[in-house]
Amino acid sequence: MPDPTFFRGRRLRRTSGLRSLVRETRLDPGRLILPLFVEEGEGLRRPVPSLPGVDRTSPDELVRDGEEAVELGLGGVILFGIPGSKDEVGSGAWADDGIVQKGIRALRAACPNLTVITDVCLCEYTDHGHCGVLEEGEVQNDPTLELLARTAVSHARAGAHMVAPSDMMDGRIASIREALDTEGFGHTPVMSYAAKYASAFYGPFRDAADSTPAQGDRRGYQMDPTNSREALREVQADVDQGADAVMVKPALAYLDIIHQVRARFDLPVAAYHVSGEYAAIMAGAQKGWLDEAAAMTEALLSIRRAGADMILTYWARQYARLHREG
Repeated sequence: MPDPTFFRGRRLRRTSGLRSLVRETRLDPGRLILPLFVEEGEGLRRPVPSLPGVDRTSPDELVRDGEEAVELGLGGVILFGIPGSKDEVGSGAWADDGIVQKGIRALRAACPNLTVITDVCLCEYTDHGHCGVLEEGEVQNDPTLELLARTAVSHARAGAHMVAPSDMMDGRIASIREALDTEGFGHTPVMSYAAKYASAFYGPFRDAADSTPAQGDRRGYQMDPTNSREALREVQADVDQGADAVMVKPALAYLDIIHQVRARFDLPVAAYHVSGEYAAIMAGAQKGWLDEAAAMTEALLSIRRAGADMILTYWARQYARLHREG
């Protein structure tokens, strides 16, 4: 007969009640942030083929998504804009009547209890698809900073609760923080995409946001997937410049980075469960190779277990419904 002092882990797994009592990682919908894509028009809801269950909507339809997010108890939404026209410097990003600005105002008016976060970048607004000012085929860091700061201020002026720069330019957090403070938005927090990798998992997002670079790629400013120590330096730099929260992107392929950031920094840590990670699971589920709910829930729990306080995920609504059903 086995020694009674042997570890008997199965004893606490026998019933759902016991498993719930000793569960180490819990994920409630309030920790999830739903990405939303808004475009010009009225009454528009266009499915994104490479992102099953995700739509591009006009501001009036965006409100319906916002209302659902509130009803489901989600932590908030993050807005990405698809402008009607683009130019060399991405001027639509900071226009007072820009598409994201319209979306913010619509959500704030209809959903006063919804937390509205905005992505601050130029790639969706430039005709070349890069995240900054392009000269001779290369993105220029310092000339881009002023444009990012103007964009962040315009979002705050429209009513954004938090701005989230995703461009990966050096020094952008300091520039944005100074601009927000100078313009009277010292209360607006900045969530930095601090460790954003040049990943193969962004393809469906670029389809949704019309932001694929017309030439070259973004490896000159996004992080090399081989590096982890550099991620900690990037996060430290953004913390030193005044970031209120930091983000790791992607999430599933970089769980080790999330864990290291969580262990080293006391700020809130977000992780972006990106489009390709989401689409891969959805494709497997559509083929019948995966159980969608089980696989997606396991993926989100792994991100939370790694240390993320907040998770940006396209599956936020589905998870919230499952959570409500117990």
